[in-house]
Amino acid sequence: MAASISVYNTFAHNIARAVDLSSATVRASLHTSSYSPSQTTNEVYADATNELSTANGYTNGGQSLTSVTWNRSGAVATLDAADVVWTASGGSITARYAVLRLLGTFNSLVDPLIAYILLDTTPADVTVTNLNTLTLQWNASGIVTVTRS
Repeated sequence: MAASISVYNTFAHNIARAVDLSSATVRASLHTSSYSPSQTTNEVYADATNELSTANGYTNGGQSLTSVTWNRSGAVATLDAADVVWTASGGSITARYAVLRLLGTFNSLVDPLIAYILLDTTPADVTVTNLNTLTLQWNASGIVTVTRS
């Protein structure tokens, strides 16, 4: 199973404007196949529809990433963090997308979106059965890298 990550345009724009994200909280949420992500028109968390309900080890609203780092070297900004893990409990967790967002208001946007992850590029839903884990394991080079032009 391969996954792909796509950065929302608004996030790339905020990085280009040198928005300070050094103390920002980043959250990851899971969404069903009914969500239709758009890099150009989705800007804030409210645009990321069809999030999973609280059940079976998932809490609506997602979870905060830990050990978050933002590195900027010249025109290149990189986000990294510890892997995110959900453990199914009492039933299965089924999702098609994960969405990363900032928590708070940045550049007049409330909870702006960072990127979305298609969990299986087939595309297909990913189901984690009771007592198993769904892990978003980030690349050793970081979650996303944005180059300012």
